Amino acid sequence: MTDATTHPSGPRVAVLGAGSWGTTFAKVLADGGSHVTIWARRPELANEIAVGKRNSDYLPGINLPRTLNADWRLPAVLEGAEQVYISVPSQSLRANLADVSPHLDSHAIVVSLMKGVELGTGSRMSQVIADVLELPANRIAVASGPNLALEIAKEMPTAAVVASDDLLTAQTVAATATNPYFRSFVNTDVIGTEFGGVLKNLIALAIGIVDGVGYGENTKASILTRGLAEMSAFAAAYGAQPETMSGLAGLGDLIATSESPLSRNNRAGRLLGQGYSYSEVIASMQQTAEGLASVKPVLELARARGVLMPIVEQVGQVLDGTLAPKDLAPHLTTDDVPQGE
Repeated sequence: MTDATTHPSGPRVAVLGAGSWGTTFAKVLADGGSHVTIWARRPELANEIAVGKRNSDYLPGINLPRTLNADWRLPAVLEGAEQVYISVPSQSLRANLADVSPHLDSHAIVVSLMKGVELGTGSRMSQVIADVLELPANRIAVASGPNLALEIAKEMPTAAVVASDDLLTAQTVAATATNPYFRSFVNTDVIGTEFGGVLKNLIALAIGIVDGVGYGENTKASILTRGLAEMSAFAAAYGAQPETMSGLAGLGDLIATSESPLSRNNRAGRLLGQGYSYSEVIASMQQTAEGLASVKPVLELARARGVLMPIVEQVGQVLDGTLAPKDLAPHLTTDDVPQGE
């Protein structure tokens, strides 16, 4: 771990996005020995991070590494960066990348920290990165797993998975994103790793909804288990490796996001279950609950491959106002006789 007397020995990296997750991951990287500069859109927030080593808006009470820098000027953040980690709202990624492109080093690896599907195109975040930045697969990676930002910022031990089509790229990023309290594993299943991070948000919304209604642990356990089955069927239909859904990017992330009050998607679901409207929930959230925007494109993708996702369908109906939150739980299956567990 670096401190005020230790010069970073790792690669020069940039983190784009100074929300709770972007700042936390910047801390992870700095504590692993990297030269880290984080991009904050607001100059005052960049100054607080760079000078005060705090981010009081998104990580109150957390001391950031003395080696962590910040800037609001994107070209300055990207200059010389060997790895660029992106943590912006998924629906604004394409617009942000247009600003990144002119300043990206020609050999830099770009890593997605986002968990969403683009509205309109149904594209995963790595696909948007490849499209806009015109990057080959060996310069793109994704990171996912049970990533509740505040716990990690408090240096509670956790693990994540880094995926890339190129194993060496995954290993390079994983080595950078590892420190005494954060361990990164690797795989080459980009599709499964990304979809795991997206789909678990939708099940977490369902868990939050029934929690807000007041249903108990049996209901939540049923949704959690059947939700994992829906995630696995969907991911397999799009070419993911089945074992990915039982790993950190699938089951691990699903448990953390569904059960923790720190989860934005769980909180959004609970508010819906308590009777708040979709617009009221959006207005009350300080940061984006990615699951809310991902329901529609995921259902479109599911229907395109003939994948049945009854729980996610019910969540969509709650968001549309066509299903009362209290009626979500009885609709755990389709009208057909359910198969298996």
